[in-house]
Amino acid sequence: MSEEKNITLVITRQDDPESEPYKETFSVPYRQNMNIISALMEIRRNPVNADGEATTPVFWEMGCLEEVCGACSMVINGEPQQSCTSLVDQLEQPIHLEPMTTFPVVRDLAVDRSRMFDSLKKVKAWIPIDGTYDLGPGPRVAETKRQWAYELSKCMTCGVCLEACPNVNSKSDFIGPAPLSQVRLFNSHPTGEMNSSERLQSIMDEEGIMGCGNAQNCVQVCPKGIPLTTSLAALYRDTAVESFKSFFGSDK
Repeated sequence: MSEEKNITLVITRQDDPESEPYKETFSVPYRQNMNIISALMEIRRNPVNADGEATTPVFWEMGCLEEVCGACSMVINGEPQQSCTSLVDQLEQPIHLEPMTTFPVVRDLAVDRSRMFDSLKKVKAWIPIDGTYDLGPGPRVAETKRQWAYELSKCMTCGVCLEACPNVNSKSDFIGPAPLSQVRLFNSHPTGEMNSSERLQSIMDEEGIMGCGNAQNCVQVCPKGIPLTTSLAALYRDTAVESFKSFFGSDK
């Protein structure tokens, strides 16, 4: 009978937001096609580290388990990505799991992504509706615009692009590429464009588009392949036009 194969995970843990992080090593049984979530579930099922010592189950977040919710983001072997679609067979061992550093750690691998959600509020990433009555059919959207707008709508606020961006850190208020891309998405909609000026005004500072250093890390790590740098380039143009309109007092 062949010897059972195990995989080794070195996990950066933190008991609470104020405590110091530490590393703990685990060895879990290997299964073909298993992902990182499966490995973490094995640890939760049997919380014993590689030294045979009983420990607390590793804490992390997850939701859909199919790369839609964005909750299971973490740094895997130095690269921010989704743990639900990270396959063990494609990772070098030992596998190092760490929480994202851009956001405050809640516990172990779970972080507080409020910074990103607050940025979505800042840029008003929604289409205002006056009342709940039937407004009838919405405006028609050209197929070419619908296609690229759909790509932008795939954003699941996972935070991976913010983690990869060198301009998003504890010393900067830059909101990051994901919220900025949502400005382009909502401004492109026939109804959303009625508030386009307000959205553009909200990103015309160091927290917004001026904080981007054009590192292009974001587009490389985005799990959905969203053309974030294309959106940023378009917003540079749009905010420039908006600034001229504001300077000359034109609403046209």
